[in-house]
Amino acid sequence: MLLTLLLLSQDLRAGAAMVDITPPVGMPLAGYYSTRLATGTHDPLHAKAIVIQQGKNEVALVACDLTNLPPEVIDQAEALIGMPAGHVMISATHSHTGPVLSTNSSRNSAYGGDLPIVASYMRELPKRIAAAVSQARAAAKTAQISWGKGQESSVAFNRRFHMQDGTVGWNPGKLNPGIIRPAGPIDPDLNVVLFTDAGFQPLATYVNYALHLDTVGGTDFSADYPFALSQVLGKVQGAGMVTLFTMGTSGNINHIDVTRKEPQKGHAEAERIGTVLAGEVIKTYTRLHPATGALGISTAQVELALPAVTDDEVLKAKAVAAEVLAGKNPRFLDTVGAFKTLDVASRAGKPWSAEVQVIALGKELAWVALPGEIFVELGQQIKQASPFAHTIVVELAHGPVTYFPNATAFPQGNYEVVTSRAAKGSGERLVQSAIAQLKAVYAGLR
Repeated sequence: MLLTLLLLSQDLRAGAAMVDITPPVGMPLAGYYSTRLATGTHDPLHAKAIVIQQGKNEVALVACDLTNLPPEVIDQAEALIGMPAGHVMISATHSHTGPVLSTNSSRNSAYGGDLPIVASYMRELPKRIAAAVSQARAAAKTAQISWGKGQESSVAFNRRFHMQDGTVGWNPGKLNPGIIRPAGPIDPDLNVVLFTDAGFQPLATYVNYALHLDTVGGTDFSADYPFALSQVLGKVQGAGMVTLFTMGTSGNINHIDVTRKEPQKGHAEAERIGTVLAGEVIKTYTRLHPATGALGISTAQVELALPAVTDDEVLKAKAVAAEVLAGKNPRFLDTVGAFKTLDVASRAGKPWSAEVQVIALGKELAWVALPGEIFVELGQQIKQASPFAHTIVVELAHGPVTYFPNATAFPQGNYEVVTSRAAKGSGERLVQSAIAQLKAVYAGLR
């Protein structure tokens, strides 16, 4: 664990910026088990950055309107940014109308990830991410930082359900009579951090909420509901304010209300959700708490075991993958499991190295960054155990890019378990590292 405590009394400075990272038309779109080539842009994708400076020390919070970020892209961006280890927190928002990025993934390769257009885009992406941080640094000025927590429970739903047949279903469909009850909770916390200049003019709003970005669909690039969130907050606070959205732990959370028959897909639904969240952010602006004190930074690498796969499973997986490449449509969970098996086998037993990161501002405010898509229960465990007054947990930062169900979910099975490229208990190991780092940073701060 690398722990840095920057015990300084200098005034805080902050700056924010965003850089367009929209790919060209023809880029394969991510998020589904099919090939979709982008035909246009509904709203542009961005890399957004907030830089916090304290004396000679600084940290950067970065979010990209992408489904995920391959570890190599993050590594290259951090090298260009040039801050010390652990000082840059980069995550993806998980928009399902963003591009496929190659991650040495059999699934991505099957659905366009090996196309030359993808390789070209990935060469440029780290430069654009670094440019957002560079512009935020250049814009930095004396700032005040304040935090608050709203509550919004009307737009998020656990997508796993206990069913009448004794199974746990995944996205079982609207008004399905076989549903008994949700198999887990949601996290209604809407986390808000406001950055203002010395004259109380808004520089940036950082928003974090646990809800999958799979609202829009179609073949146009879109940032999904965070676009509407940004538009509404911009009308209230001024178009010059940067709204940076990060994903809370939402590996088992989506926007589908199974008790309603009405369809919930498209830009109108994204606008509705973004507007609802914006309304709660605006209310939360009126009950913010100041964040002061020294910066604290910690990062640790956690080794995570692979799930077991047999030689027979690998042979079957190759056969299923061949069917996919031939344009056939195998059973969905067979396809999901095949790509997982091939990716795990390709590592030849080498465990994952996952980064868990903490950035804190005094004893009031802390951010935790975790890799992959994390079940909501795991994020709640971190927040409940954190000694900080307010802790924000961000998923899809660093690597590896996979699902992390909690241990309870593994015997229940279904999509998130079948696709997980990490062994049972990996999510709990990430939680343990996060809590240990939070406590160490807190203890070392004044």
